[in-house]
Amino acid sequence: MPMRLSAPGGIPGRAKAAAARAVAFVRRAVGTPGSERDTLLLGAKTVVAAMVAWTAARHFLPPAVATFAPYTAMVALQATVYRSLRDCAQYALAMAVGAALAAALAATAGIHGWTFGLLTLVALCLGRARRLGRQGAQVAIVGFFAFSSGQGRIDYIGHLAASVAIGAVCGLTAHLLLAPARHARHRQTAATDLYAELSERMTGLADTFEATAPDADRVRQWRQDWRRLSRDCEDLHRSIETEEENGLLNPRRSFEGAAGALPRTRASVKIAQRALDHLRSITRTLDHAVESREIDDLPPAFRTGLAAVLRTSADAMDEMGRTPRTDDSRLDRTIEEASARLDEVHRDSQSRPEARSAAPTLQGTLLTDAARLLVDLRTGRQDLSNA
Repeated sequence: MPMRLSAPGGIPGRAKAAAARAVAFVRRAVGTPGSERDTLLLGAKTVVAAMVAWTAARHFLPPAVATFAPYTAMVALQATVYRSLRDCAQYALAMAVGAALAAALAATAGIHGWTFGLLTLVALCLGRARRLGRQGAQVAIVGFFAFSSGQGRIDYIGHLAASVAIGAVCGLTAHLLLAPARHARHRQTAATDLYAELSERMTGLADTFEATAPDADRVRQWRQDWRRLSRDCEDLHRSIETEEENGLLNPRRSFEGAAGALPRTRASVKIAQRALDHLRSITRTLDHAVESREIDDLPPAFRTGLAAVLRTSADAMDEMGRTPRTDDSRLDRTIEEASARLDEVHRDSQSRPEARSAAPTLQGTLLTDAARLLVDLRTGRQDLSNA
């Protein structure tokens, strides 16, 4: 049978693509500080710490317990110093509980099938303790080793504890010698970029309202943009939480004012998320109006006025997203200007009979969403001032 050549999209093609992505990842990590460099450094530290821990455990301890040293080194190397110390302490506690349980059962009831079952049952129950966190399963795992390989002997448990101690020392030493970088300023920059993109797209949405014949595909693209920006907000919110944890017990110093920068950045992300809720609603209404051609019934003055409200709101968002402290007086003036323009649009739609009778439900829905957007901007201004 003739040999079949792999298609370009087969295993060789996928392997080549994966290798290219890996090379690109390393280049970005080496060239630019950020999460990719942190991931690369964490991996390198883990390899070195695990290797040193395994070598030391093999030299000083019996081979039966040597594996616990590199595993503990991996446990001790988490994304943040605080998480590393917490997980390492939880693992040490779980190890002590599992080893003590195995020794107690072996000494009192012996090594039997039913005692192993009892060990498993009790270890699973003890492992659910909240104080053990993610390391609760280690109660049973360590108990199995101490019961089966060590027969519950005190000397084996002593060697096991020593192996864990070696791994913890190697892991934590590597973490403290090259502590994770601080990224408070990066989070600030990410929030500024988010607001700049949000402001730009709000201005584009305003242009769409003023267009004589809005492009339906462009309106649907706005809806996709809002969903993507919402996901970006969620990712940034999680990264801020991680950075706040990264500041705990971290020997590296961050820039002056970083402690206040993170709460302010977190507040700005929440404001952006609330604004996106209203922008999604406005765009969804616009999409329906364009598809049903109801958009043609909106008076030109209404569409122009609503576009002005969106542009002024975009200016307010741009002011909120500035990295330095927001100019509160300027932000207040911008929000008040947007509110005045919205009031003008509302009054105009109510005062003229021809405007009042033109697509009243559509006008009311758009005005309501715009009003809610401005309420959240005003509330957000207070949140930023208090952050």
